[in-house]
Amino acid sequence: MEGRRTDKNVYTVAQVNSYIRNMFVQDFMLNAIQVRGEISNCKYHPSGHIYFTLKDKSGAIACVMFAGNRTGLDFQMQEGQQVVVSGSIDVYERDGRYQLYAKRIRLGGEGDLYARFMALKEELEEMGMFAPEYKQPIPQYIKTLGVVTASTGAAVRDIIQIAKRRNPYIQIVLYPAIVQGEQAAASISAGIRALERLQVDVMIVGRGGGSIEDLWAFNEREVVQAVFDCSVPIISAVGHQTDTTLTDYAADLRAPTPSAAAELAVYDQALLDERLFAAYDELNRRMRAILERKKMQAQNYSLRIQRGSPLHRVREQQNRLMFSEDRLRAAMDTRMEASRHRFHLYVERLKGLSPLEKLNQGYAYVSDGEGRTLQTVSQVETGSRIAVYLKDGVVQAQVLSVSDGV
Repeated sequence: MEGRRTDKNVYTVAQVNSYIRNMFVQDFMLNAIQVRGEISNCKYHPSGHIYFTLKDKSGAIACVMFAGNRTGLDFQMQEGQQVVVSGSIDVYERDGRYQLYAKRIRLGGEGDLYARFMALKEELEEMGMFAPEYKQPIPQYIKTLGVVTASTGAAVRDIIQIAKRRNPYIQIVLYPAIVQGEQAAASISAGIRALERLQVDVMIVGRGGGSIEDLWAFNEREVVQAVFDCSVPIISAVGHQTDTTLTDYAADLRAPTPSAAAELAVYDQALLDERLFAAYDELNRRMRAILERKKMQAQNYSLRIQRGSPLHRVREQQNRLMFSEDRLRAAMDTRMEASRHRFHLYVERLKGLSPLEKLNQGYAYVSDGEGRTLQTVSQVETGSRIAVYLKDGVVQAQVLSVSDGV
């Protein structure tokens, strides 16, 4: 009979990881070790920690330097640097993997890839491939965008998403290139030449982030030469902001990330629409101002023409004559009124001197037979005939006697 199965010697994953960690802790050499190698896949975390890989020709080990140990780090860690890392090796129980916890890092010379990078960079720079006078300007408004990158991955998704968001009408032509490995350089170069033949407006060449080995295809002479020879403006977008390749130096513009490359290549259609509407409003405003000014000028010219026409001059003369006639009539009325007033004064004065007026007041007028006015008694003789003029008639009388005095 088969015996019953027992779980006495079965352990959990956590128990195994804890056991292995205790073995690492008890190993004196692993608690204080120095390791020489080349930096790869270096990442500065926002928390202050530094994550990187230390490698040589035969292997690699994951490393981390916590923010509290960075006080003694006096240089910026970069891909390809040869360093000596002092620290301890321990097991991260959650993932069941070991890593080197760095307490001190010092430079130990350049790595092989970094040395190749610097040598080729110096050679190509002397050939003028990085000279600014050969850089082509990136057109502001484009219709077709060429992209040379892997057909899968975050880089191509970010480029397409951002480009379409900024301009829904943009035409994107993707060349699905191999961006890592032995065939990558030839594939990238072929993609650049293919999109150049299609005469796209701008080209983005790049990929997502990775170690210096992952990005090495963009440091190959073949790719750098293809970028330099291309007649289409190229934006290089390789890796993250801290990653730098020789393609970045040869390209017409370098973007820190593929997403940033899409923003640099494709103009924001919404912003363009705003600018167009603003320009349209400004154009209308200026046109209205010009039309108003021209309208006023036309009115002025019309007035000048009217003033210079014979009919206008005749009308002006008629108006002047009418005005002069009115003034003359007014002056004549004033003169007539003044003369009429003086006439009345003269009439009143003549009334005061008129004999008839005196007769009306009770006086009489006496004349001799021949009509001469009698003023003194010496002009009258007794028995002579006289005429006495009264208010209502004449009395014929004969003088009976004449005496002096009253």
